[in-house]
Amino acid sequence: MIQPTRVHVLRPGEPARRPHVLLWVQATVRTRDNHALEYAVAEANRLGLPLVALFGLSRGYPEANARHYLYLLEGLRDLRRRLAERGVPLAVRPGHPPETVLEAARGAALVVTDVGYLRLHREWRAWLAERLDVPLTAVESEALVPVRTASPKAEYAARTLRPKLHRLWPDYLVPLEPRELSKQTADWDLGLDLSDPAGLCSTLPIDHSVLPGEERGGEGEALRRLDHFIRDELDLYHERRNDPNVHGSSRLSAFLHYGHLSPLTAALLAQERGGPGADAFLEELLVRRELSFNLTTFNPRYDAYDGLPEWARQTLEVHRHDPREYLYSREELDAAQTHDPYWNAAQNEMARTGRMHNYMRMYWGKKVLEWSPDPRTAYDTLVWLNNRYEQDGREASSYAGIGWVFGLHDRPWARRPVFGTVRYMNAAGLRRKFDADAYARRWA
Repeated sequence: MIQPTRVHVLRPGEPARRPHVLLWVQATVRTRDNHALEYAVAEANRLGLPLVALFGLSRGYPEANARHYLYLLEGLRDLRRRLAERGVPLAVRPGHPPETVLEAARGAALVVTDVGYLRLHREWRAWLAERLDVPLTAVESEALVPVRTASPKAEYAARTLRPKLHRLWPDYLVPLEPRELSKQTADWDLGLDLSDPAGLCSTLPIDHSVLPGEERGGEGEALRRLDHFIRDELDLYHERRNDPNVHGSSRLSAFLHYGHLSPLTAALLAQERGGPGADAFLEELLVRRELSFNLTTFNPRYDAYDGLPEWARQTLEVHRHDPREYLYSREELDAAQTHDPYWNAAQNEMARTGRMHNYMRMYWGKKVLEWSPDPRTAYDTLVWLNNRYEQDGREASSYAGIGWVFGLHDRPWARRPVFGTVRYMNAAGLRRKFDADAYARRWA
């Protein structure tokens, strides 16, 4: 079922008399529970035309490096195979994504795409809508509940968005049945060879200074990880998710970020399993994650210090000149050269693997605020480190998480030096929750 609220007409009009329907893939790099794909298949069937797909491979995506591109290419290799099984050829062509689509659309009766939630993604789609001579429709698939359906304004915190989402879940937590494509074509230039993602990645003119992460990308990997999590780990998720020494977290965030996994797929399986672990997981997947989409949709400064809540910036400014016991440069932080073994371990985990346990990620961020000469410098440093190493960096959840360090989606707490009334975290809190020394030894 594709709910009408998922469908956004970016350029209205009548389809042209051309040989195919074009699906512009950018955010939703999968076949399962992909509303944009199923809508495009339905449109192609309605017009009696074949469906072709295109991904525009930008060679200069902001802050992306070889670690991110390899994961992306692995997902595209998987997608090409899976789409071919459904009769949809996928082209991957280098260039500025909306420009590659504009060129390809010369043969398209209409264009269907997915929805991205960052500023750049919206700009790409707006640019294309102004220049196309055929209809352009975006179909929202990366949020369980379409963002503007969930709320028409910026939400203060999870507690204000949660009841709105809960009321809507019954309408959106429903399976999406795949449609069979009636007509197919082989007349479509596939562009780049994806058979060797690592080899292709090595030829791209991008930043190669960050080594690949620990995990591989793609829809197949995403579904295997999800199956293992639901079957073997979900029941204890609520008890184990805050201990980085055990495999208690879902480790699905990168798959969700790249569009290799649908939140609908994960939510339906978790709901079917049930229990307190499932409840805790759905809170993270469908409340916290969609709160981040609300942030990037309604806050134009979501990725900047000036986009933080006024109360948080005011209290941090009052304490801007408080003495700091430790001060570290960006280079020292990047190299994990601080006095704190727990922080160093978290930085090393991220730099080596492409991920950091969520609880340590909160501590990691709070300490950078504490060890920077001023809060604005701390914010910029966190964005740089996060986007450089994290496989799920450069996305809504990451910007919401960094903002939380500085008071976003939180409330004032007891006043402290440096932090003012922004929430504080210390090493003693880590040791109360888990064996922090064991974690430090693991990632020393």
